[in-house]
Amino acid sequence: MSALRRRITAVLVVSQILGGLGVAIGIALAAVLAERVSGSAGLSGLAPTAMVAGTALLSVPLASVMNTRGRRPGLVLAYLIGALGAALVVFGAVVESFPLLLAGMAAFGAGSLATLQARFAAADLAVPERRGQAISLVVWATTVGAVLGPNIAAPAGRTVSGPDIPAEAGPFVWAAGVFLVSAAVVQLLLRPDPLITARALAPGDHRPEGRSLRAGARAVRASPMARLAVVALAVSHAAMVAIMSMTPLALSHHGAGIELIGLVISGHIAGMYAFSPLMGWLADRIGRLAVIGLAAGLLSVSALLAGTAGPSHAQVAAGLFLLGLGWSAGVVAGSALLTDSVPPPARAAAQGLSDLAMNTAAGVGGVLAGLIVAQAGYGWLNLAGALLLLPMAALTVRRAVG
Repeated sequence: MSALRRRITAVLVVSQILGGLGVAIGIALAAVLAERVSGSAGLSGLAPTAMVAGTALLSVPLASVMNTRGRRPGLVLAYLIGALGAALVVFGAVVESFPLLLAGMAAFGAGSLATLQARFAAADLAVPERRGQAISLVVWATTVGAVLGPNIAAPAGRTVSGPDIPAEAGPFVWAAGVFLVSAAVVQLLLRPDPLITARALAPGDHRPEGRSLRAGARAVRASPMARLAVVALAVSHAAMVAIMSMTPLALSHHGAGIELIGLVISGHIAGMYAFSPLMGWLADRIGRLAVIGLAAGLLSVSALLAGTAGPSHAQVAAGLFLLGLGWSAGVVAGSALLTDSVPPPARAAAQGLSDLAMNTAAGVGGVLAGLIVAQAGYGWLNLAGALLLLPMAALTVRRAVG
């Protein structure tokens, strides 16, 4: 089993590096491409929003595939849908159809969903006392693609652009290819299927009807710890997306250039992924609840720093780094707690529902963030993000003392 765990984790790490690279290459210029095709800067934000919406909407059907057939078919299908979405984005750009571009971005979100679900695949065969570290290693692997993708998006786009394909659409050609390679890696090497193997080793009823999405929802409702895990995942993700998405605008209003904004966002991404092994180790060593509490604290401090920074670019950078660190703590510990808290037959369904909650919350948060900044300002957005953390903190304290 030790050798099998190491091999499964290695395959997931490779697929995660490729999948993260595909997502990052495509999304880097999505808003710019949307502005070019639509002819409106005001509509450019709909491209990343469509991706988040697609990720949320596809969570449930792809979780159903994993419930009935295992992780491998679900992850392969997700990457294939992502590749199809990238191709549709390119076609929409070529024919200058904004609705087609948005439909492609929604399907492209399946690639992002695959990178999210991979962390649960790593937990399938992990022993409980090392589950947090198994999840965090796969999350950490996303660092490579997330950092490299935006930096190679423009050069990659120029290699395939021409009279028919705009340079801003070129990265999606590369993203489609990377997703296809990711699908091939998972299909050929993720054997035996970790979820099917884990179910075979676990005692109890493994009939298909015991693994429906409804059963997953029942399992989450029946477990106070599972409910806390879903809240932690959704709130951490929503707070991070809302504040991060508006930070470049706030920095530009205080005179920051593109290079400085890119540096701040790179520091934020490093906080999200690079330290996830530390968060996994802490989740296993001091407990899931303690690390979820740490996430609430880090996210609150980040909102305080960023929201009161004003023209201080260094303070905003510190706040964004802590925002990524808090997200990492919340996602790693929340994912481990959810896996711990539901029975094996319902885990994949519960995990799919948690990703649905995460991405729905992020989509709503992203939309509200723009409205709050437009009406009240960046400082008030950070205050709203901090207030959003109160239910998560209260539930964590309640479970810890109960």
